[in-house]
Amino acid sequence: MDGKSFRLADEVRYIQQRAAEHDGRIVSIGQLVLFSTETGDAWLLDPLDHLAARLARDGDPEPTHIEDTDTTFAIESKGQYHIEGGTFVYVDGPSGRMTAISGYPTRKLAQLG
Repeated sequence: MDGKSFRLADEVRYIQQRAAEHDGRIVSIGQLVLFSTETGDAWLLDPLDHLAARLARDGDPEPTHIEDTDTTFAIESKGQYHIEGGTFVYVDGPSGRMTAISGYPTRKLAQLG
């Protein structure tokens, strides 16, 4: 993907705006998946490595560290995720706390992984 026509930070802001409006969307960019939900949550996923970073909760943006240059980007992933049937399961890296969330588009997310 051409770095000059793609900025990850712009895509993150877009999906955070969708979450703020409680608008469910899924955006796939290369190996990354960004999604927002009608409940106001938003996530950035790396399905290959099962890494996840929460971008918004209840419509409010979460702090996320992204380094975005013309040719590369790096994301601070705070945990890992997996999908169990209709449940999105997130394990926070620093605390080890596990959160199971129902109502996410897990079927579509599993197809993208």
